[in-house]
Amino acid sequence: MAESERRGLGSPNPAEWGQRLLLLLLVGGCSGRIHRLALTGERRADIQLTTFGFYTNGSLEVELSLLRPSPREPEETSPLMGFSLRRARFGSVPAYSAQDSHQCPLQRTSSNFLVLFLINTKALQVQVRKYGVQEKLFIAPGLRSKMPSTPGLPKAAHTVTPEVDSGNSTAAKAKAQPTGFQGPIEKNKDLVLDLGHLNDSYNFSFHVVIGSSAEEGQYSLNFYNCDNLRPGRERPFDLTVMIQEKNPEGFLSAEEIPLFKLYLIMSACFLAAGIFWVNMLCRSKYNVSKIHWLMAAPPITKSISLLFHSINYYFINGQGHPIEGLAVMHYITHLLKGTLLFITIALIGSGWAFFKYGLSDKEKKIFGIVIPLQVLANVAYIVMESREKGASDYGLWKEILFLGDLICCGVILFPVVWSIRHLQDGSGTDGKVAVNLAKLKLFRHYYVMVIFYIYFTRIIAILLRVAVPFQWQWLCQLLVEGSTLAFFVLTGYKFQPARDSQYLQLPPEDEEDIQTEQVMTDAGFREGLCKVHKTASGQEQL
Repeated sequence: MAESERRGLGSPNPAEWGQRLLLLLLVGGCSGRIHRLALTGERRADIQLTTFGFYTNGSLEVELSLLRPSPREPEETSPLMGFSLRRARFGSVPAYSAQDSHQCPLQRTSSNFLVLFLINTKALQVQVRKYGVQEKLFIAPGLRSKMPSTPGLPKAAHTVTPEVDSGNSTAAKAKAQPTGFQGPIEKNKDLVLDLGHLNDSYNFSFHVVIGSSAEEGQYSLNFYNCDNLRPGRERPFDLTVMIQEKNPEGFLSAEEIPLFKLYLIMSACFLAAGIFWVNMLCRSKYNVSKIHWLMAAPPITKSISLLFHSINYYFINGQGHPIEGLAVMHYITHLLKGTLLFITIALIGSGWAFFKYGLSDKEKKIFGIVIPLQVLANVAYIVMESREKGASDYGLWKEILFLGDLICCGVILFPVVWSIRHLQDGSGTDGKVAVNLAKLKLFRHYYVMVIFYIYFTRIIAILLRVAVPFQWQWLCQLLVEGSTLAFFVLTGYKFQPARDSQYLQLPPEDEEDIQTEQVMTDAGFREGLCKVHKTASGQEQL
């Protein structure tokens, strides 16, 4: 189970438990780009620790402060455990091939960029193996900067010894380095780092420096315990590791560096759109309904959420972790933004306040599905943001987020489809043909808009992240935010209050039998439409 380093909670009274539980959920494990992961009784064979995009002179520091494998018999061999560091210059770091699920990734050779740190608990050594061209990737023992460590555990002497004595002076130079050496070692094709040992636990540390543009890319750090590859034969182990990633400009990954400015600009755009919409409603001389006011909520909450998100990135870049209060505000506004967005889309799609007053039973069931799922998906996002990537439950929450959001995107299309069918069935009614055809055309357009919004923000964005170089992956977020803004603007244009309401204005309930439905929006489809009244004799007059 994953544990986070938190202050003691003391003994709060029952009234305080709710607030503290919410705070722990929101910020309990969030530490920005300075990570601390503590696992106890872990049985996984593959633990994905972190993924980060490095520029030249970027550095990765890893401190394994506690590794406690299961007790073994004296005649048993040393468990095969260690770290792997892989690189990808385009998209995300590829996973290992699944040709043999029982084959240990630490025993595979590769012509691609790969660094293995093989832990030998009997010899008290960590062997470093390199694969691929790595002329300017520097690996050295110890840490470049001070990181908080677990007290009471002895540290391994930061020395490097050659695996094979080739007669050169590399070994002498390495051994001559004092404890705590922080400089890079260039000629370290085969290194052996010392492994600290106390009772039944082990520890060591190392750092990696990106020496040239040829070594730039997105790096993935994993920990493997190959004893647990075979089902039913897993052995629990304890692991505590601290990781610090840094680029020359700060603690943000290469693809995240532009996000501070991007989110700030998009926040201003969404705020301007929301203010313009509210101002238009206040100045409108035509019928303004509740749905119009509700349509102002998504862009405004989106703007506030992006503002807090941008500020969080600013502090993460400067100090490696966000401000807890700002992180909480971002998560709260993110939750409100997502829920309000799907509610608004579903209400517009159902035609509520446009050509009917209430919702049918099946439409109410849609809201009963969408709202809880959207809340669950946003809670999953918050938990993922506040947990380390290697936490035991991280994968579960990731699947919940994906499935919850996917189901919501599919379910909100049903009200639009039902509205289109309803308008198609009523399009032949006497006196309402032109009105219903105009409504039908508008809702067909809205259906296409929703489809494109989901397609661009969920599918194209993922494909773009895989296709572009690692330092340009921020374009994925630009596409998402730009598509969302365009969707908001087009929705407002299509369903704005307008003059000469001819095909979507809903009459008062007590006048429904006197005049036909009127317009509430102006989308450019009211040409040739006119208002029809019935006389007392039942004859129609223009």
